[in-house]
Amino acid sequence: MKITRRDILAGTAGLAAAPLAGPAMAQSRAETLRQVTGNTVNTLDPTMPGSTREAFGISVNIYDRLVSFGRKQSGAGWVFDPDTIRGELAERVETSADGTTFTFHLRRDAKFHDGTPVTAEDVKWSLDRHVSARSLAAVQIQTGSWTRAEQFRIIDQHTVEARVERPDRLALPNLCTLYCIIINSKVAKAHATAEDPWAQNWLKDNAAGSGAYMAESFKPGEQVILRRNDNWKGSPDGKLPFFRRIINQTIPEAATRANLIERGDADLSIDLQASDVPTLAQRPRVKVVSTPQFNAFTMVAFNTRMAPFDNIKLRQAVAAALPYGDIFKAALFERGAALFGADWSETPPTARFPQPLPMKTNLARARALMAEAGFPNGLDTTFSFNVGSAATSEPMAALIKESLARIGIRIEIQKLPDAQISTLVTEKKLPFLTETSIAWLPSTDYFFRNFFTGEQRWNYSSWNNAEITALTAKARFEQDAAEYDRLCRRMIAVLAEEVPLILLWQPNQDAVMTQAIDGYTYQYHRQVDYRDLRRA
Repeated sequence: MKITRRDILAGTAGLAAAPLAGPAMAQSRAETLRQVTGNTVNTLDPTMPGSTREAFGISVNIYDRLVSFGRKQSGAGWVFDPDTIRGELAERVETSADGTTFTFHLRRDAKFHDGTPVTAEDVKWSLDRHVSARSLAAVQIQTGSWTRAEQFRIIDQHTVEARVERPDRLALPNLCTLYCIIINSKVAKAHATAEDPWAQNWLKDNAAGSGAYMAESFKPGEQVILRRNDNWKGSPDGKLPFFRRIINQTIPEAATRANLIERGDADLSIDLQASDVPTLAQRPRVKVVSTPQFNAFTMVAFNTRMAPFDNIKLRQAVAAALPYGDIFKAALFERGAALFGADWSETPPTARFPQPLPMKTNLARARALMAEAGFPNGLDTTFSFNVGSAATSEPMAALIKESLARIGIRIEIQKLPDAQISTLVTEKKLPFLTETSIAWLPSTDYFFRNFFTGEQRWNYSSWNNAEITALTAKARFEQDAAEYDRLCRRMIAVLAEEVPLILLWQPNQDAVMTQAIDGYTYQYHRQVDYRDLRRA
C-alpha cells in the first residue's frame, strides 16, 4: 500500500486508522507526536503472553505502577536510573528495618481514566492478578520473590502492605517494571468470566488504567492513538506531559520511516537501519540520540532441548564457525560494543554480565567438532528472525548461512512477524534464532536467572543446567560481595563452555527524531516514554 504525505498528516498512514474527527482534528500539529515503528503493538495489556516490545512501550504510558525508576542525564541524553526509585501511584514507600516489608501510601487524588478513585482494593486485585494469572508478569516478578497473593495486604483504603520472606535485592525494583500495572478492578471485574477471572480477554484490547495517556483508538498491528489524561497525578514534578496526542504507526519499511522523519512528517523512530543513522544525523532537520544499551545483548540462540542443538559439540562447532567481525560490520556497522573475541579461557576477568566471551572464528576446529558431534556429513535446520529487525538480522542471517555451509550446515532462513516469533519463542518451538533482549533489572544473577534457567519465555535456549540453577539460587541472596563475585564468574564460565547461546554485541539505541523533540530517555524496556518528551 502506498503511503502518501497526506495520509501521514491525517494521522492514518494508509493503515485504515479510525477517523479523526471533532476536537481531535482541532489539536495543533505542535501538540501531536508521531512515532513510526517497523514492529507492531498487538495488545494493550503488557502482561499477556506474546506481547510485543512495542506493546510494552504503549502500556507504560497508559497504566501507572506503584513505583517507578527515576532517570538521570548521561552524555547528551537521559537514561533510566535503576538506583533511584520514585513513587508513581504511591506518594510514599516505607521499608521495614529487616528489608522484608514494604508499605505503600497511595496518592489520595489519583483517579482512573473513568474518573473513579484509585483505591487499595484496586492495588491488591492488580498485584494478585500479576502473581496468579498465566502471564508474563508472574514470570518477571517472581525474580523479586513475589509469588503469592497472600503477600499483599490492604491496611486501609489508601495503604497496601507487601511482604517477602527474606530480603531480596530485586523485590522493590520488580514492582517498578511495566508488568506491575495497577488496573481499575471494578471495570476489569465487569468483563471477567468464570473461565477468565482476570479479564485477560477484555484487557487485551481495552485499557482500564490511570496513566498519563488514554487509548483513543487501537488497531492491533497497525496503529495506536493516545490522548492525554489531563487528570493524571503520577508525574514526579506535578506537571502533565507536553503532548496532548500520540500517534504510534507501524510502517514496515525502514527507508520510509527515515524519509518521514527527515521531512518532518513524523517525529521519532527508534528502529531505523544502523547504516542510515550516520547519514541522517547530518541532516539539518534531524538529530540522533545514541545510547549504549548497557542492559541489553544481541545473540544467536539454540534450542538446547530440541534436536539437533541439544548436542553441545554441535553448538560449539557453530560458535567456532561464525564470522563475528564480518557480522558486526555488516549488520550493525559496529554501532555498539562487541561481546565476542575475549582472550580468557577458564575464568572471566570480571563478574559483570554481559561481557565479551572467548568466541572466535576457527573453521578447522568447527569441522572437527562437527565430526565429534556425529554430523560428519552436515545437517539441515532453520534460522529465524523477527522481520521487524530485518535491517540488522537479514545481513546477519546471510553471513551465518554462508559460513555454516562451509562446515556442512544447510540453513533455511525464516523471517517471522514480531507477534509470531514472540509466540514461538514462548512455546519453545524454534531450533535456531537471533534476538536482542534485555535485563530490566541489570545484575549478573538476574541475567542468569531470567535468561538461563527455568521455563520462562526469556530462556531462549531452554537451557537447564543443574550447576547454573544452583549458582543462581545461591547468588540471589548472597550478602558477601566476594562470594557473590565468585559465583557470578563461575556462571559466566559455564555459559562460555556449554554455549546455549552466542553473545554478539550490545547495540546502541539510536533514537532518530526531528530537531524540535527534546527529553528522550533511554528506558530499561527500550521503548519510548512519551511522558518525558516535548517539542521545543
